[in-house]
Amino acid sequence: MQVELILLASITVVVAIAALEAIAAVLPLLIVLTLVPPQERGAVAELLAAVDSSRRLRLWPALRAAVAARRTAAAADRKPARRRCLPAP
Repeated sequence: MQVELILLASITVVVAIAALEAIAAVLPLLIVLTLVPPQERGAVAELLAAVDSSRRLRLWPALRAAVAARRTAAAADRKPARRRCLPAP
């Protein structure tokens, strides 16, 4: 009985770890597919791949880098505000 209980607990732990690994691998893909506009998905996917070269994507650092890159690109695209010159007194 003791051996069966230990075996069942071990199998449960292995299955839980495998499930968490699968969720960690799929979650970034789901976020990109649902939250990123279709015309920007390619660029975000390339950025995520460049930021993290490990087997499994580290979600938060990669998303923070993607957001920072997107904000930088958006700031570069904006035209600088025109300065108004006040008339001389």
